[in-house]
Amino acid sequence: MQRAAVIEHITDWLRSYAERAGTKGFVVGISGGIDSAVTSTLAARTGLPTVCVEMPIHQHPNQVNRAIEHIQWLKQQFPSVESQTVELTELFDNFIDAVPSAQNEGARAMALVNTRARLRMTALYYFAGLRNMLVAGTGNKVEDFGIGFYTKYGDGGVDLSPIADLNKTEVYALGAELGIISSIMDAAPTDGLWGDDRTDADQIGATYPELEWAMEFEGDEASLNDREKEVLAIYRKLNRANQHKMNPIPVCEIPSALKADS
Repeated sequence: MQRAAVIEHITDWLRSYAERAGTKGFVVGISGGIDSAVTSTLAARTGLPTVCVEMPIHQHPNQVNRAIEHIQWLKQQFPSVESQTVELTELFDNFIDAVPSAQNEGARAMALVNTRARLRMTALYYFAGLRNMLVAGTGNKVEDFGIGFYTKYGDGGVDLSPIADLNKTEVYALGAELGIISSIMDAAPTDGLWGDDRTDADQIGATYPELEWAMEFEGDEASLNDREKEVLAIYRKLNRANQHKMNPIPVCEIPSALKADS
């Protein structure tokens, strides 16, 4: 991959899109991970105002520290960068108190994880609405189009997706080229939605390089070893289960004969 050329291409694409849309810049949620770090840096490179929003909800301290460190680094590099911190922990706890408990604790835990992402989406669009800005998505290709590893109307609720055509390893390559801080480059990928230090690989059961391989695999399955078969099964299961995220919302089309007056 021609890293420098790809960086310039995405930067120009972001700037052109904002100008055509008549908007003033970008809002990016900062998690302390590589995807949001690269996305926010690319947005900042446009020279347009970029608001970095940190939104802790019972967040692991390491994630908070990485997010703050990245924002500080970004401000030193680009004068157009601003930051906001929105502490959502109390709001999230109030939501838990307001909704009924559930017998299925596993389903309840996942519903609350998705609630965290949707609260953050709401905060990002608050700032975007105030400033006439676009919410820049931070999803990569494997997450957005491979296994659907995101929350519908949460981190999937964005205006444009600058890195969604890049695999995770390619995002890391751009991060190295951009000079992203080492604490983020070296950290294990995590969605930061559980309030602990579990990684994406812990949740998914496979690493991003493994998933990238599965996403591209078109060979003879009989020649695969046990781990490769396991990864391929994980990828296919998640891809099937999350098609509702990756496909357009289904619309019930009414036959014209039924719409006609009887």
